[in-house]
Amino acid sequence: MTCCEGWTSCNGVCLLVLLLLGVVINAVPLIVNLLEEDQFFQNPISCFEWWFPGIIGAGLMVIPATTMSLAARKRACCNNRTGMFLSSVFNVITVIGAVYCMLVSLQALSEGPLVCNSQGNGTANCEFSFKNLSDIHPESFQLQWFFSNSCVPHAGFNNPTSNDTTAQHAIIHFSVFLGLLLVGILELLFGLSQIIIGFLGCLCGVSRRSRIV
Repeated sequence: MTCCEGWTSCNGVCLLVLLLLGVVINAVPLIVNLLEEDQFFQNPISCFEWWFPGIIGAGLMVIPATTMSLAARKRACCNNRTGMFLSSVFNVITVIGAVYCMLVSLQALSEGPLVCNSQGNGTANCEFSFKNLSDIHPESFQLQWFFSNSCVPHAGFNNPTSNDTTAQHAIIHFSVFLGLLLVGILELLFGLSQIIIGFLGCLCGVSRRSRIV
């Protein structure tokens, strides 16, 4: 196995781990929301998770590249120039998915959870678009909603534990989208590296399976 095949195999394992991690992290606020009584359609945490940055961006869009890269472990699909070329092409999809995951996560971190939005808790605050991304300012990433007292209790919580609930939602939101941001960054790096390695393997060739006499 050449270094190109070895790196491709390593990329496949890493992408598989990140893929599963992205799906699990994305599912956390959905599960928490489902477990909260009468709150499924009034999610106080966020609604950016419904853009599925971890399930679609860091998950489904990474499957083709992961499958092709893992084939290098058995010296199958990637044991030829065409296979290495395809591994590069499929990782372009991985890069697109990773960028999507990162952009949604960045906007979610900038906006904060619905429960911390003093302008209201409507789902319109979670609209994802490139226009909204262009309106984000550097001070947005100081996470003032998390590190200050700007987080207000959800309008539907009129009990003594509302402040604790609000804090829990803020922590979940911060943890989930910070985790998805890191997953997206790592997938982007692995995807870009495999694009380069795949083209090198296509140009330089790979090892051949020896025949058994």
